[in-house]
Amino acid sequence: QVQLVESGGGLVPAGGSLSLSCTVSGRTMSDFVMAWFRQTPERDREVVAAINFSGTNSYYKMSVEGRATISRDNAKDTVYLRMNSLKSEDTGVYSCAATTNYGSRLARTWGYWGQGTQVSVSS
Repeated sequence: QVQLVESGGGLVPAGGSLSLSCTVSGRTMSDFVMAWFRQTPERDREVVAAINFSGTNSYYKMSVEGRATISRDNAKDTVYLRMNSLKSEDTGVYSCAATTNYGSRLARTWGYWGQGTQVSVSS
């Protein structure tokens, strides 16, 4: 059974940084394209960043481009998201997701999900 477990998050001051990690178990992470999604009470899950199988290509939501870095360590079955210059609109529940396909912006196309971790940016 594939499981994704996130860690990190919490309360962060505006302008600060955050670091999230997600560890995959039950299957080697190199089988998956990985992504971080964010959900808020106002918006459904939207992809913040995604990274391909080998880590050689990544995608970022326009609002975080230049402030976020997604990376992966397949030897550790772990994917990371680091963000700096945090803004109040970065607040939300961050979930990592995995798919054996090439991935898309649609949450329903991602087959595996972590439980999510709350990130709250205080202004």
